Amino acid sequence: MKEVLYLEIPTPDVDAVRTWLQEEFQPQTGVKTVAKSGIRLIFSTTSPAETQMLESQAEAAALAIFVWSLQRTTYLKVFRWAEQPVPHEKSLLKHLTLALRDRFPNHYPQPPTIDLSRQSIFDALTEPYPQTVKYFQKMPNGEYDLTRVYWWEQRWREGVQNPKEPRQVVFERGEGRGERGEEAGGRGQKAEGRSGLPFTPYPLPLTPYPSLLTPHSSPSYDLIYLGGALGVIHAAVMAKLGYRVLLLERLQFGKMNREWNISRSEFQSLINLGLFTPSEFESVIAREYIDGFHKFFDANNPPQAKAPVLHTPTVLNVGLDAEKLLRVCGEKLRSYGGEIWDETEFSRVEVDSAQVTVEAKHLPTGVLRSVSGRLLVDAMGTASPIAWQLNGGRAFDSVCPTVGAVIESGFEPGVWDARYGDVLNSHGDISRGRQLIWELFPADGEALTFYLFHYHQVHPENPGSLLEMYEDFFTILPEYRRCDLEKLVWKKPTFGYIPGHFTTGRSDRQVAFDRLIALGDAASLQSPLIFTGFGSLVRNLPRLTHLLDTALKHDLLSAKHLNQIRAYQSNVAVTWLFSKGMMVPTGRNLPPERVNAMLNTFFGILADQPPAIAEAFIKDRVDWLTFNRMALTAAWKNPKLLVWIWEMAGAIDLGRWLGSYLDFTISAFVSSLVSGWFPALLRQVQPWLEPRFPGFWLWLLAQSYAVTDGVGRPQSAQPGVSEAVEEQTHAPI
Repeated sequence: MKEVLYLEIPTPDVDAVRTWLQEEFQPQTGVKTVAKSGIRLIFSTTSPAETQMLESQAEAAALAIFVWSLQRTTYLKVFRWAEQPVPHEKSLLKHLTLALRDRFPNHYPQPPTIDLSRQSIFDALTEPYPQTVKYFQKMPNGEYDLTRVYWWEQRWREGVQNPKEPRQVVFERGEGRGERGEEAGGRGQKAEGRSGLPFTPYPLPLTPYPSLLTPHSSPSYDLIYLGGALGVIHAAVMAKLGYRVLLLERLQFGKMNREWNISRSEFQSLINLGLFTPSEFESVIAREYIDGFHKFFDANNPPQAKAPVLHTPTVLNVGLDAEKLLRVCGEKLRSYGGEIWDETEFSRVEVDSAQVTVEAKHLPTGVLRSVSGRLLVDAMGTASPIAWQLNGGRAFDSVCPTVGAVIESGFEPGVWDARYGDVLNSHGDISRGRQLIWELFPADGEALTFYLFHYHQVHPENPGSLLEMYEDFFTILPEYRRCDLEKLVWKKPTFGYIPGHFTTGRSDRQVAFDRLIALGDAASLQSPLIFTGFGSLVRNLPRLTHLLDTALKHDLLSAKHLNQIRAYQSNVAVTWLFSKGMMVPTGRNLPPERVNAMLNTFFGILADQPPAIAEAFIKDRVDWLTFNRMALTAAWKNPKLLVWIWEMAGAIDLGRWLGSYLDFTISAFVSSLVSGWFPALLRQVQPWLEPRFPGFWLWLLAQSYAVTDGVGRPQSAQPGVSEAVEEQTHAPI
């Protein structure tokens, strides 16, 4: 017996596939007989009449074709019951594959357009997403949360499907803006503006826009933050430095649709900055466990693509109570003089030479509010209209649509040991164009936090659906972890879009305009492989804080200066090719085991390394030598890996990646030459250089971080910031 074909059929209706095989499929050769799970094709080198007589005889050559369902999709395998290929075997298998692709093509459904003034979200979505509606109804705030899921998906789809015409929310107030636009010849041409950036449709429109706001004589705040999740962490640190801070949050402040995991060594950044004390950190820990597992399904993988479990005991092993952490940050922000306007939705911002003026709507009352500040910080995440406008058609290259839930209780004893976490796990192969991956983190008490996600190409025909993922989640959770869904006690859902940007250099993405800067997921601040936005922000918080503090002290708030304040890491940028290899291109059908084989090849190599290597890689600290050694080992262990990457990435993306790799190589070489003495030299010349040449000082400071933090070798101390936080002697300008 030999397996000769393995396919994934992108439909959850396994009965329809089986019926098609048994009743409609016409093989080119052989005699078809119906079997319980599919069909058999009987072959013989003799006449057709003799072939029919051999159907029940062991010596007859045969192909067994059967289907089964897993992960809400259908899989098909063909086994040959003979040593040698049956007559016309290759042609027959190709005919079967093409017929299946024609009858069951790739399909990317989208949510219906609904009017919540006429029906509830439950009534609107019951037909297309019955399991999702059923179990959201069992959650404490299910109707509200499902509405948020729907809203977030609609907002994401709007940005992906209309990338060339993003919604305009950033406007420039200044003399001659309309005239410059007319001189440029309209929206399709360029003219130079005050910031030195070209006036194109992105980021600002060229046609005049009537001002709805009355500018204040002077800014009311130094910093206005949009987005209260990652935003409040940074806002609290800046308020502690003495800046006047306002935070706008669309939801009730402190509401989170995700939980956060981190390690003690990474969270230490917040303690060093004075935002948390050690005891306060302990108070926001929901659960700390002793090991985390990485394992990908390999039953269908070739021998060289099978791997043992990778253990990472100090990676993401501290589960935080995210809402409690936000409340602590909010209390601290207010204690430092900051303000929070929650349930307030950002509408638009006008930028002029002295300030930004933000218009927002208070959702409970519908009242418009306007406020001015020196600098606007966009921390609205993936749905940010500002991020889409700043970067036009290439705001993000990839995304992880992520769904899940915090489950209070209801699992049978032995289903999971709360001392362990499942960091990355798959229990099946490609499913409807996605390699589904699970995460499981123990939470407070008996609670478990589940995530289901996949690496996804941003594509207008297939943006990635949270609602489809939730239907998968509720259907296949018992396949992943044995349970009876009816007995589970649901605490809250966890969901979101986590974006990724395939960076080829430190300046290929715009994160700022005059008096406006993006932070966190809005700036694609995360590893393109691990997709840990919270962890990336925390790891880079000292760097971002120091650079922004310097810019604010010297009023260096033009796009030229603010675009230097980014957490770019060349050692992280080079890993985007790995995430590319985990995405099934839209419209393509890959061998079902392909992604799992690639993941097992790489994680198997990590499992063979000392634990510190795996930890450094997942925490964005891998160095040039280690990266190259692992890449060469992977190519030696599984030579097909190079062909697979070529097939999935293509020539253009491979060329872009070579640019990333060259940048990493140059950065690592420069770092080896200067990182030992350059930061120390800057600290010595700072008292003389900074007050005389502040713009040059900010540039030098950014270069200092580029040759240390930027290659995965963070500076042990952030000069200036820790002292200012501790003493709170800084007075805002």
